[in-house]
Amino acid sequence: MENGSIQISAPNVEEAIAQGLARLGLSREDVQVEIIDQGSKGLLGIGARDATVRLEPKLKPSAQQEPDGASIVVETEARAETEEQVRPAPRVQEHKWPSDQVADVARQTLSELLEKMGMDCQVNVRHETAAGDEPPPLTLDIEGEDLDVLIGRQGEVLNALQYITRLIVSREVEHWVNLVVDVERYKQRRASSLRQLASRIAERVARTKQPVALEPMPPNERRAIHIALRDHPSVTTQSVGKGDKRKVTIIPKR
Repeated sequence: MENGSIQISAPNVEEAIAQGLARLGLSREDVQVEIIDQGSKGLLGIGARDATVRLEPKLKPSAQQEPDGASIVVETEARAETEEQVRPAPRVQEHKWPSDQVADVARQTLSELLEKMGMDCQVNVRHETAAGDEPPPLTLDIEGEDLDVLIGRQGEVLNALQYITRLIVSREVEHWVNLVVDVERYKQRRASSLRQLASRIAERVARTKQPVALEPMPPNERRAIHIALRDHPSVTTQSVGKGDKRKVTIIPKR
């Protein structure tokens, strides 16, 4: 407890303040309140967290002697200066959370989702290496037994799980989070396989001068093909088709 202040967590701000006042034995007018965390009900109960406030008793004038007029002015100014020194700085409402806190929120959110799905597994935070000038994504890797159901055909289930997790986490921390959900490095292995496929098909197209259309892929996999071949000297890439039938075609450069 610093300067007589206390920090309280409760399901909402008003309840936290009420608990703090009861503990201090003071009324609302006798304390300064700093809202540290507004708390959240989460989305469908996932990612919920308590509100947190700090209550600090206000300084009161000394009653030992009756001050004269001049001393009242001096004492008032001194008290105001002292209160200014101990008063917590206003919190900026819109701020980015520290990366380690965002990672904790993301890991807890995904763990709750998996628990509600009846999955017995563990979520670990994986730190990726940045690619070029882009900051690396926050990667959550799911580990456990019999996790193929979380991947689905061409990673459809995994992509849906990633979308939901990213939506909840971004809402909780109040800014967009570049978040990747993986299952025992499936996406990492798949990306490596796609790069090898792209290189192999590109050499064939460069040799035969005939375009080759790959099988339909989800957006993230098509992007991996485009990136793998964007600097190739002999071929270029183009996405064609609509919806689930959209695919990458590798075309010889003229």
